[in-house]
Amino acid sequence: MESTSTIAGGRRGGGRKKAVSKSAKAGLQFPVGRIARYLKKGRYAQRYGGGAPVYIAAVLEYLAAEVLELAGNAARDNKKNRINPRHVLLAVRNDEELGKLLQGVTIASGGVLPNINAVLLPKKASSSSD
Repeated sequence: MESTSTIAGGRRGGGRKKAVSKSAKAGLQFPVGRIARYLKKGRYAQRYGGGAPVYIAAVLEYLAAEVLELAGNAARDNKKNRINPRHVLLAVRNDEELGKLLQGVTIASGGVLPNINAVLLPKKASSSSD
């Protein structure tokens, strides 16, 4: 007589499989399940496909990584170890595509881009020999 018990279907006991998140399945850091919940709760559409929250999470993760990389470079250029809102603003405004995407966005405590109009600069002394 065998001492191991079998469950219907031939599987041996031992409980359930370990849960794997949708983010882990997609290889993402951003929360796919939370984005799916927000899509449902927000009532953006009556129905949406199963891949929609995965795609949105992937796009958001890519944009966040891009902004963080550029902001990190801006912080390093200013000899700082910590990214602050000023570095994020400099990164976004100096990048053509991100600047176009976030054109109407105000970044709190970001300041403005340094810019001096050419008319206000002192005129160069012309070296003409008469």
